[in-house]
Amino acid sequence: MLATLTTLPEPVLDLRDLLNTYLEPEKVAVVLRAFEVGDKAHEGQTRKTGEPYILHPVAVARILANLRMDYSSVAAAILHDTIEDTPLTREEIESRFSEEIADLVDGVTKLDKMKFRTRHEADAESFRKLMLAMSRDLRVIFIKLADRMHNMRTLGSMAPESRRRIARETLDIYAPIADRLGMNGIKSELQDLGFANLYPWRHRTIAEHISTVTGDRSEIIADIHKALKRKMNEAGIPCDIKGREKTPYSIYRKMLAKDLSFSEVNDVYAFRIITHSEPHCYLALGAVHGLYRPRPGKFKDHIALPKPNGYQSLHTTLNSPFNLPVEIQIRTQEMDILAEKGAAAHWQYKSGETTSGSAQVRAREWLMQLVEVQRHSTDSMEFLDGAKSDLFPDQIFVFTPKGKIIDLRRSATALDFAYAIHTGVGNKTTAVLVDKVEVPLSTRLENGQTVKVITSESAHPIPEWLAFVTTARARTAIRHYIKSLEQADTVALGLRLLETALNSRGSNLEAVPAKRMDQYLKENNFERQEDLLTELALGNLLSSVVAANLAPNVSTLPEGGETEALSIAGSEGSAVAFAACCRPVPGDNIMGFLSAGKGVVVHRVQCRNVRELRKQPDHCINVSWAPIRRGMFEVALHILAKNVPGVLANISSSIGEVGSNIEKIEQPEANPETATLLFIISVKDRDHMARVMRRLRRNRNVIRVSRIIA
Repeated sequence: MLATLTTLPEPVLDLRDLLNTYLEPEKVAVVLRAFEVGDKAHEGQTRKTGEPYILHPVAVARILANLRMDYSSVAAAILHDTIEDTPLTREEIESRFSEEIADLVDGVTKLDKMKFRTRHEADAESFRKLMLAMSRDLRVIFIKLADRMHNMRTLGSMAPESRRRIARETLDIYAPIADRLGMNGIKSELQDLGFANLYPWRHRTIAEHISTVTGDRSEIIADIHKALKRKMNEAGIPCDIKGREKTPYSIYRKMLAKDLSFSEVNDVYAFRIITHSEPHCYLALGAVHGLYRPRPGKFKDHIALPKPNGYQSLHTTLNSPFNLPVEIQIRTQEMDILAEKGAAAHWQYKSGETTSGSAQVRAREWLMQLVEVQRHSTDSMEFLDGAKSDLFPDQIFVFTPKGKIIDLRRSATALDFAYAIHTGVGNKTTAVLVDKVEVPLSTRLENGQTVKVITSESAHPIPEWLAFVTTARARTAIRHYIKSLEQADTVALGLRLLETALNSRGSNLEAVPAKRMDQYLKENNFERQEDLLTELALGNLLSSVVAANLAPNVSTLPEGGETEALSIAGSEGSAVAFAACCRPVPGDNIMGFLSAGKGVVVHRVQCRNVRELRKQPDHCINVSWAPIRRGMFEVALHILAKNVPGVLANISSSIGEVGSNIEKIEQPEANPETATLLFIISVKDRDHMARVMRRLRRNRNVIRVSRIIA
């Protein structure tokens, strides 16, 4: 039985009256029934402020009602803490209301009942779940943002340390999410409340300065407002002109970014011109430019090129006769609604066929990118870091050859663009053309450029790409590919090591009974055979010891018998490392050493460290070069050269002429006559290295060249 109108608390009556302005009575009744269920579930619970707990979800629901959200969202807002904080279950909510409302409540619920190693990990996992729920239904984040906003409004009752933590989280995550969704009203309030609780003295000082400056300039501001209104009337442009105060947080950010004092931040007050249509916006722009001279470089057309969150408006800054810069925003009424409510404005319209869809679509595209990032992330903390890096939209706009606009963060590279098109495109990228000119993949892109990606089926990501890509999507895709590749390489090497050890005992892996293998895996806490092979490849287990356990009744080779050498092709990935002390290349005599955590480390037999390594015979293995090698191998050269202008470029040219790349150059010493140079170059094999050295010896500036031997 629904509570009678006279017994409803005043905040609920206010909520009901607000809902009645845009919802049908039967839908308002569902919200009131949600209050009755929530009130009973939260009975006896109070907030830190001392008020009944139910008033918090009611306040959250009112924030959503002010956005004119649908009744399911408002009802879910009232119930949003019940699954987490009361005995009420998701199943009960679904049976009493609907699957839709139950899904919304479940999407907002935190994961406090799960066990995490740290508080940060719990927050990261909650954020991950929230983002995935958002991708299914945007209304989840609208409820969460409203919840955070009311919590911030009542944060004063919390302990100082909790206030700072929640304020930092609000500024780092929730305000940027609101901004990414185009919800400027909520974003601004979250930023200002976060700033006030994180840095109360700074916020109070700036707010007082704003109040003082606004009071001192009140007559000037009134004169500018009258002049703007008169100019619009003369031009026959129907409009509404509003004053727009800058918030303490926006001024603080500007002071930090440009290293300015408060007195240097002049544009504390600005104006917004709201007119009827897009053509009126451009007419208004011409009118204000005719009133006051515009400042060069301060005009932005976000109508023709909307922001990633769908925001549209014209921005310009004028020089007024009062020595006060005047910031102007010009937009239509619908653009103004979208600027304040962003993707949430979609629910204000009866039909989905409105321009509000642009904000909705852009929000959905961004969320789908986040879903792809999380799919390839190894843990919640990595996902949170990646998502946060993409939440701050210092954006640029570039074009595909077909004219599609792609928005990227300002530091994005040509390779980031390829991954923005599709992960498969990024992984297969071989070259990128910017304005029809081929550029390095690491090239930073700029606004307005046209970018074309060239791909090849034989191409694949390499670890060096991680050094310059900037977007979470690109980083995550590259890491995922490399990790999967390295895992496959590692397992393959472990298999070869185990087979070699079993062969030395006159056995092989196929001859090991499945029962014995399963027992060995169980006794040593391995879930799969691949886990055992990985430990072997990484040197954490000795293959000879494992082979003795798997084939205990098989005799080893007679003393002096040769075991099959492990074949090294250079394509084993991180499972095989080439020692930096001697830098072996194909053609050198080599030996292998199993190093815990590093796998097989290959040394030249002549390396001075080999004698010490031989003292651990169980860790030493026979290795040889495969007939077909892949990739390039590093070698170190010591060059004594004449100390003349251009000698470094001259020697580098000689190395390049023989098809070798220079990886590193050092100059440990020099005098007026000679210079000692240390080059690390990449070669295919020992013969290639010899050709490089012969070419260097023919260089008239080279006195002596030799290979560095440890």
